[in-house]
Formats: sequence, structure tokens, C-alpha cells
Amino acid sequence: MKKLINNPEDVVKEELMGVALAHEDLVRVHFNPDYVVRVDAPIEDKVGIVSGGGSGHEPMHGGFVGMGMLDAACPGAVFTSPTPD
Repeated sequence: MKKLINNPEDVVKEELMGVALAHEDLVRVHFNPDYVVRVDAPIEDKVGIVSGGGSGHEPMHGGFVGMGMLDAACPGAVFTSPTPD
């Protein structure tokens, strides 16, 4: 089986960059701290829905950001959760 990971240290950053390039019309990706947000957020009179968790079980949380889904996501490091900071 082939691996799709170039460097374990860069996997989350590379996955987020891929999401940004593939769906630039739907999401914005930010780094340090890492998070993904809908391009049309915030939406007036709507409660924002945010999720987060460890990466490594794709599609990671950033893949669920969009209309009818999450408003934002905070992916953590591989197999860990993001810090509350």
C-alpha cells in the first residue's frame, strides 16, 4: 500500500492547503492557528457551528465546512485534538 503523506510533520498543513485549492469558492483556510471557515461567514441571524478534533481520519473536519454543514473547523494534529487556545 502506498502512503499519501509526504512528511508527517506537514500532513495537516498540506491537507488544509488541498482543501483551500480545491474549494476556494466555499472555504478560507487560515494557518497558525489552523482553521477552516466558510467564505460567507459570519451569517446574520445564524448560530455558528464549529467542530474540531484530531486529524488523520479523513475527511478531516475541514471537509465538512460549507452550506448546510459546519461554519468552521479547527483541525488538530494527527490523532490529537486542538488545544482550547
